[in-house]
Amino acid sequence: MKINGNAVRPGMVIEHQGRLWRCVKISHTQPGKGGAYTQAELKDIRDGTKLNERFRSSETVERATLEQRNFQFLFSDGDMHTFMDNETYDQVALAEEMIGEDMVAYLQEGMQVIIESHESSPIGVQLPEKVTCEVVEADAVIKGQTASSSYKPAVLDNGVRIMVPPHITTGTRVVVATVDSTYVERAKD
Repeated sequence: MKINGNAVRPGMVIEHQGRLWRCVKISHTQPGKGGAYTQAELKDIRDGTKLNERFRSSETVERATLEQRNFQFLFSDGDMHTFMDNETYDQVALAEEMIGEDMVAYLQEGMQVIIESHESSPIGVQLPEKVTCEVVEADAVIKGQTASSSYKPAVLDNGVRIMVPPHITTGTRVVVATVDSTYVERAKD
């Protein structure tokens, strides 16, 4: 499917120069002289190489058609992670590089994920937007630090370090955004 060059968004997969690329970052630029363009940082899906490319609004790019299927995370064995198709019960093992090192930490047994495939070969995994984790280590509140925007470092049960509000203590369950590892709220369970 052809789309305008200025319609490229982070997370999209496009076909460019005969390869599949995932858009990581974009910035729109309107120079004083000449037409506006979108500066896109692209990452090759197969080998991870990066490319910075400019797309003008008059150009078109090919958006890759991806098949998305629901899978359930079963278990990890070293750097291989096994998922089960919810419809056919087929199992697929994916390497850590395909999922993303920062995303692997959030995999929890039984978690529902979406695996994206292009021409029947898996190319990526989408985790839920938010997950619930337990705080296993939280720094003490610094006396006199009463500003509402003050946060303190904490370590989650999966080893990820995040910043949490001062009222969060060790043993508290919190909701975390998987995209950027930020604190969302205290878990309601």
